[in-house]
Amino acid sequence: MSAVCAIFSSLSVIPDGPYLKDSVNIQSLAASSIITLYFTDLGQQVSWTTFFLTEYTGPLLIYLLFYIRLSTIYDQVETTKNFRHPVVHLACFCHCLHYVRHLLETLFVHKFSGEHTPLKNMIKGCVFYWGFTSWIAYYINHPRYTPPCMYKQSTKLTLMCEAGNHFINVALAHQNHSGNKACFPSPTYNPFTWLFLLVSCPNYTYEVGSWISFTVMTQTLPVGIFAFLMVIQMSLWAQKKHKLYLKKFYPEVRRKAAMIPIVF
Repeated sequence: MSAVCAIFSSLSVIPDGPYLKDSVNIQSLAASSIITLYFTDLGQQVSWTTFFLTEYTGPLLIYLLFYIRLSTIYDQVETTKNFRHPVVHLACFCHCLHYVRHLLETLFVHKFSGEHTPLKNMIKGCVFYWGFTSWIAYYINHPRYTPPCMYKQSTKLTLMCEAGNHFINVALAHQNHSGNKACFPSPTYNPFTWLFLLVSCPNYTYEVGSWISFTVMTQTLPVGIFAFLMVIQMSLWAQKKHKLYLKKFYPEVRRKAAMIPIVF
């Protein structure tokens, strides 16, 4: 279906059970000549590509609106008087790089197993990301923003985590579509993928690392709160995926942590 948003329904053989795939032949499910199918209205759905493109485009554009210091956001007199510290430009570059990477990976790297997701999930995601971006960008780009010290080291760490996240996602995409489903994703010649030796979800490790280092770089409360929430969310996702890996690849995964080497 080519529509961005559409209404979907699904069938199952037991109430509130797993939905049947489109490729399933109904005759193969029937133990007798009679079978009961349960209809579920899934409501308005959007594709996963639309979901992520919408979710990530917002923060990119919103941050740039604060970065150029629109007169409707900041006092124009203060804006012209205050010099911008280099960390403000670096923060804009790192923040935009983060979401540009997500957008490009959505288009050219990731392959989504499910075709659609509820529209309400996209709305909740946009409220979360867009709202936090407005809060974060307002403080960092404010004319009275006090620049922190020792921001150069954390900037380098942020960029390293962004690079590591990208290379892990590329490695996972190649593994998932190589036809080899019998082994756990393994490190490649790229040093950024060597984290696979210690954790089962290194992409979440790098994601958390980038936001923690961005917090140190900017030293603002909104970024710290956002980073804290991301650590919680990534930890939950990592634990869930780690349990699936343990069932499928127990010998390779049993000595690994989920997200943080040795600790978690």
